[in-house]
Amino acid sequence: MSLPLIPPGSKAVVFDAYGTLFDVHSAVARHAGQIGPEGTRLSEIWRAKQLEYSWVLSLAGRYRTFWALTEQALDYAFARCPTADYSVRPLLLDAYRTLDAYPEVRAALDGLRSRGLRTAILSNGDPGMLGSAVASADLAAYLDAVLSVDGAKVFKTSPDAYQMAIEALSLNEDEIVFVSSNRWDVAGAAAFGFTAIWVNRLGLPDEYEDLAPHAVIDALDGLL
Repeated sequence: MSLPLIPPGSKAVVFDAYGTLFDVHSAVARHAGQIGPEGTRLSEIWRAKQLEYSWVLSLAGRYRTFWALTEQALDYAFARCPTADYSVRPLLLDAYRTLDAYPEVRAALDGLRSRGLRTAILSNGDPGMLGSAVASADLAAYLDAVLSVDGAKVFKTSPDAYQMAIEALSLNEDEIVFVSSNRWDVAGAAAFGFTAIWVNRLGLPDEYEDLAPHAVIDALDGLL
């Protein structure tokens, strides 16, 4: 017998932001023509280094805002993609503050709330980034809380980052479902004690076998 996607007794669904609610590659996509043929590679390197910097700093016991890491990662990506038009840099950074939400996001949030579940974001993004993204996508009315790890001064997958959801929502671990498109984030949430659901949009192979997701879906409407 399969387990219910959202277990009985769950009281809130907490979402990662970047890659889960917001398309991290939409910034480059908006300016692809001006960037040139290395646009896709630039976007992939930008995202990979952004995350790498967050992990390295956390392991070293250091912290910088996610926006600072986003800028640093973009500069590295440009250095790796010499044919990309560097003059687009400010446009890309502006676009990153207003990333496109995936098309099913609003309906998924609304559907969960109609079932009596609270909804929230828990993200590496700093408060300014998240505020801009939520406002541009018109999602504020669908969220009970928007939480930034900036309050803990450490990035996911640190337990201190996930603890923020516990404290903000005044719930226990087993009352929270955590949803992310990032498998490493799902592993961290599962290790913390959340019911973790992986949004595997790209059909990637699984990893972290000892920290398996409760369920795997290919888009957020699979939660409903």
